[in-house]
Amino acid sequence: MARYLAKIVYLGAQVVGRALVKTLRQEIEVCQEAARIQETLRANAPSDRDVAVKGMTLVEAQQILNVKDLSDRQAIEAHYQHLFRANDKNSGGTFYIQSKVFRAKERIDQELAQTHDHRSASSTAPSQSQFQTKEPVHKDQ
Repeated sequence: MARYLAKIVYLGAQVVGRALVKTLRQEIEVCQEAARIQETLRANAPSDRDVAVKGMTLVEAQQILNVKDLSDRQAIEAHYQHLFRANDKNSGGTFYIQSKVFRAKERIDQELAQTHDHRSASSTAPSQSQFQTKEPVHKDQ
C-alpha cells in the first residue's frame, strides 16, 4: 500500500512539475513579446515634446484642423473659425469637439511661435559693432 501511495505522489509531482514548467515557459514568451511590442511603440511614438504640449501631437492637430501646410496661416485660421463655430453648443455641437478644435489651434500656434523664435534668434545674432564700447569721456579739471 505504501508503495502505491508513493507512486501516486510521485506521478502527481511529475504532473504538477510539468505543468509548472510549461506555465513558466509561456510566461517568459509573453514577457518577451510584450518587451518587443513596447520597443516598437517607443520607436514609433511621438516625441516627448509633442505629447507634453496639451497631450496632442502636431500631426494630430493638423488632422483635426484639416491643414497640411503650416505656413498658410489664413487657411489655419479659416478652418479653426469654421470648426469652432460649427461645434458650438448653440448650433448643435459638443463642447468636447469644440475643445479639441481649440487645443489643435493652440498646438499649431505654439509650433509656429517656436519656429518663429528659432528663426529670429538665428537671424538676430549680435554684430561686432554691438560689442564695441565707447571710450569713457574724462573731464579735465
